[in-house]
Amino acid sequence: MKTLAQYGSLRGKRVFVTGGGSGIGEAIVAAFAAQGAVVAFVDIAREASLALCARLAQAGLAAPLFRHCDITDIAALQATMAGLAAEVGDFDVLVNNAANDQRHDIETVSLDYWNERIAINQRPMFFTCQAVLRGMKKKGAGAIINLSSISWHVKGGGYPVYATTKAAVIGLTRSLARDIGQYGIRVNTVTPGWVMTQRQLELWVDDAARAEIAKSQCLPGALMPDDIAAMVIFLAADDSAMCTGQEFIVDAGWV
Repeated sequence: MKTLAQYGSLRGKRVFVTGGGSGIGEAIVAAFAAQGAVVAFVDIAREASLALCARLAQAGLAAPLFRHCDITDIAALQATMAGLAAEVGDFDVLVNNAANDQRHDIETVSLDYWNERIAINQRPMFFTCQAVLRGMKKKGAGAIINLSSISWHVKGGGYPVYATTKAAVIGLTRSLARDIGQYGIRVNTVTPGWVMTQRQLELWVDDAARAEIAKSQCLPGALMPDDIAAMVIFLAADDSAMCTGQEFIVDAGWV
């Protein structure tokens, strides 16, 4: 884990993260914990999430609050968020990280598959924003960070439904920023490039992929989850107080 800047404004802030148990989400949870924030997260990967909580506690940080939750079940997601807010207080920061980039072919996409991908990658993002809105309005402040992907920027093939949902993140962010900015709530998008998570390394990153990365990135080297987390915590902190409605691309210069 890289050494990140310390933001005093994040100490004690209540943070909710979707998909926080592994990959980019794991780095985000760890980064907020290192800032002294009160972190709660959901994930369907129970063992990895519990291991993360234990690892952070062993490092001397406050253990995050983990709840097993399938974010495609909106009622369960809403209930989980309400329960966590009742336990720790209204959330100051929301990070919509959870997603699944399963590959698929245009000709084999059924209506059921389309709806399933939307249910994972798009629908929860709106309802988590809705869930934190009342508490943030009471506080007169808040930061929402939605994660997109460079996939649609670079015309990536092999996952058209995923690319559609990730392009839609920009529209949601910009619309929400206009509607709720009056309450002091900031909404921004963080758009990662090809991040070398364990999932990517196991499923997609072969020699051809490494060659494509080396050719496409302006900067050499691997883009890591901590690189994304660094931007997320900046946008959550008061240091970005006048940033809203924007897309912040972290891709080593691919786009």
